[in-house]
Amino acid sequence: MKVGIIGSGGREHAICQSLKNSNKINKIFCFPGNAGTQQIAENVKIDLEKFENLKNFIFENKIELIIVGPEKPLVDGLVDYLEKFQIKVFGPNKFSSQLEGSKIFTKELCKKYKIPTAKFGIFEDSSKAKNFVNNSNFPIVVKADNLASGKGVYICHSKEEAETAIDEIFNGKFGIAKNILIEEFLQGEEMSFFTIHDGVSFKTFETAQDHKRVLEGDKGKNTGGMGAYSPSRLINNELEKKIINKIINPTLKGLSEMGFEYKGFLYTGLMIVDNEPYLIEYNVRMGDPECQTIIPRLKTDLIDIFLACCEKELKEINIEWKNAKSLCVVLCSNGYPDEFKKNIQINNLNNIKLNLDNYMFHAGTIKKNEKILAVGGRVLNFVSLSNDFKIAKKNVEENLEKLNWNGGFFRKDIGYKVIE
Repeated sequence: MKVGIIGSGGREHAICQSLKNSNKINKIFCFPGNAGTQQIAENVKIDLEKFENLKNFIFENKIELIIVGPEKPLVDGLVDYLEKFQIKVFGPNKFSSQLEGSKIFTKELCKKYKIPTAKFGIFEDSSKAKNFVNNSNFPIVVKADNLASGKGVYICHSKEEAETAIDEIFNGKFGIAKNILIEEFLQGEEMSFFTIHDGVSFKTFETAQDHKRVLEGDKGKNTGGMGAYSPSRLINNELEKKIINKIINPTLKGLSEMGFEYKGFLYTGLMIVDNEPYLIEYNVRMGDPECQTIIPRLKTDLIDIFLACCEKELKEINIEWKNAKSLCVVLCSNGYPDEFKKNIQINNLNNIKLNLDNYMFHAGTIKKNEKILAVGGRVLNFVSLSNDFKIAKKNVEENLEKLNWNGGFFRKDIGYKVIE
């Protein structure tokens, strides 16, 4: 069959690579893809804002399944549009995508269905938000309500920091934000918990721990993710039951009572405090770089899982995993997450040792005149599987040394909480 993947990051390259290994697929299209997907699929430049152009391409090329990787097309309603034309598509509809598209939608759902989360306030203008800050205990968390590529979150340790965050969000640093969310800071450890849904039932899809901050020791600005390891060191049977019963089931119940079902990946971002889960945020797609960390551990054919979700037959699939640990380090452009130079050549890619245990996924790259150029903030993802996190990290670092790219940097402490 022919399939199409929407997106251009490391997540999409990881999905593309996994699907390429299936004997059920003879052609993959990536919209627009990157220099990594170009080696195994056909990259197609198309304006993803113009749904009709994409729909026409799908029909012309007889594409049988579309997988939506990033959040923006989901929040914009691409799934609803394609389904009107009986196109099979994996991902949640526009209404359900508000779980990520509006933090306030999610917080109000938490309030109504008693889902454990941080205490919060919602503000429409900066003066009210600043008044609230004046009477707050620090640290506090300030969030943009709109999509912000994982960067619109500030952990503020003083009134001055909080006021700067409020001004930056309302001044449009992350696009137009009509509202701002201010919530208490939960003291605990973060965990990413994944589930996959077919609208009727769901299954767990492993765990990870992302490293969001740009600097070692979890310091500096928030990024889209500097690396991850899987499975999370925090997960246990008791905690998993609590997450499902206290957070995921009430969320699905809430959507159902509003007349909607959920189909696709659901990323539940959690703070674990004394083995109790608190919801930080939902993402309505696979995480990035968690996807690159988790997908190589999958034994079951990924296309079978996607098709089962589209046919509401997920219950019939047994999702199997390799008995291995995984660690991913993200190589970023110098200057990220602030200003960085683009179109910087990456040499030495042929030096990288890749096999069933060691992967390199492209993220912010393009191929131009036979050269690979870095065009994004997060450029390459190096992943290794092992029965020991320490060995996985060593394998990743060896490949990073072989690349020896002076146009970028990476965190050297990914997985430090799980590596002695």
